[in-house]
Amino acid sequence: MVHDDGRNQAGLSLAEYVAIARSYWVGILLLTALATAGGLGWYLNQPRVYEATSSGIVVTGGADNLSLSLAGDNLAKSKAKGYKSVGESTLVAERAAHKLNLGESAQALAASVTITVPPDSAELQVKARSADPQQAQALADAWVDSIAAQVYELEKHNSSPGAEPTSKVVALAKATLPAAPVSPRLDLALSVGAALGLVLGLTYAFLRHQFDRRIRSAGEIERMAHLPVVGTLPLDKRLSGQSSVLSDVAELGAVGSGHAMGEALRELRTNLQFIDVDNPPRILLVTSSLPSEGKSTVIGNLAATLAAAGEEVIVVDGDLRRPTVHAVFGVVGDAGLTDVLSGRAAVDDVLQPWGPMPQLQVLAAGRIPPNPSELLGSRAMQQLLQELSRRAIVLVDTPPLLPVTDAAVLSRSADGTLVVARARKTTSDNLQRALGNLGRVRGRVLGVVLNCVATRGSDPYSYGYYGSYSSGRKNAKRRGGRSGEAAAAPALAPAAAFPSSPSDALSVTPTRVRAVGRRASGGVGAEGQPPRG
Repeated sequence: MVHDDGRNQAGLSLAEYVAIARSYWVGILLLTALATAGGLGWYLNQPRVYEATSSGIVVTGGADNLSLSLAGDNLAKSKAKGYKSVGESTLVAERAAHKLNLGESAQALAASVTITVPPDSAELQVKARSADPQQAQALADAWVDSIAAQVYELEKHNSSPGAEPTSKVVALAKATLPAAPVSPRLDLALSVGAALGLVLGLTYAFLRHQFDRRIRSAGEIERMAHLPVVGTLPLDKRLSGQSSVLSDVAELGAVGSGHAMGEALRELRTNLQFIDVDNPPRILLVTSSLPSEGKSTVIGNLAATLAAAGEEVIVVDGDLRRPTVHAVFGVVGDAGLTDVLSGRAAVDDVLQPWGPMPQLQVLAAGRIPPNPSELLGSRAMQQLLQELSRRAIVLVDTPPLLPVTDAAVLSRSADGTLVVARARKTTSDNLQRALGNLGRVRGRVLGVVLNCVATRGSDPYSYGYYGSYSSGRKNAKRRGGRSGEAAAAPALAPAAAFPSSPSDALSVTPTRVRAVGRRASGGVGAEGQPPRG
């Protein structure tokens, strides 16, 4: 089975780009703030530069004749372009330095002066910069005077002896004292810093997205594995600990609870019912790629949801290495599957109803055997699952796929396998390897369940509607009424029918299970461990 990583698909939509930016908005904001602060720091450490502007104009000998006047005007404009080069010369710089009695070199002064000639004009504009506003003003005026003196000498040398030059430069406007520095500019420094930070932040976000192998959305799984995502379960703080799971499972499975988890579980239940309408799966294997991805909690919630809809459900703990189903459901764990497979007990002796819901039964793991894979792959295990499937829908909890081969071996005996992936934790590489393990033994994968999807944020699956619906129900109850949707959805099981705590579920455990547990364990668990439960 070949899987393609969804990140390698060419071209992302605008919505996906926005989703990436929202996923890493903290890093983008931090980099933008740091770059803006850097721009502010650069501004504060830069010397202040003031600029003063003075100007001169080229004049030529006039005449009463209009033609001669126009010719003189054109001559002045052409002369102004040539005088610009004169103004940038070292001779003019030395004249200005001598006039102001400055200790700076002519080259340093020339670097601080800019001369421009406006288009179609005979004007020479001189802009002088300095750290001292008064020096900038004086330098601009002195530069215009130095240009005028240098031009006079050049034109005098080219004129007839005793005659005045035909063209010269005359000071047009004196420079004014600059009131504020022209450099550095605070607005420009902050804008450039913010823009640079934003570019760095977006680059960081897209690089993180490209190299972050963690799965975040159902779309990534469908593109990568070409498998349907049959359910997306939101992150629920009530399910963070095993001790509080069962007190909420019944509420989550009940129709009309109005909570995001309840809606997601009912959606998962409906999807499973329509996966194969001609041959509906009776034996469902639930596994994951690595531990701590929530498969045991998912199987518990799914079982309660199916039972709440009137289905007969049997949960089998097939994790014979680190069994947890008995802790999730609050039942005795020392007697169960291994006792049935070894012939020490009949299946009816170790099946435990969960609290007051007789249609939901639990077959714990029992004692931990030295050969879990051989037991799970045995003919006795296949016959047991077939027998149980004739009574009810069988949900089998198994170890993760990557550390051990138990789940892959047992998948041949099941009608289908559900692989649980945890959002923002399971990586695409691990999921691909896990699905590859199932593909090599030709196990049937029904789909993937994406667990712990964030209820807020940029992920494509949003549960905000359900959260708002739940809040509306609570507000309606405070007003002494019920919301219209909640009233229109009849509950399949009364709230009082569910145990309020795992200890309540344990108190109704049949006495024969305790007896079988004592016979099977002999007072001591596997490998010298004390009995569990």
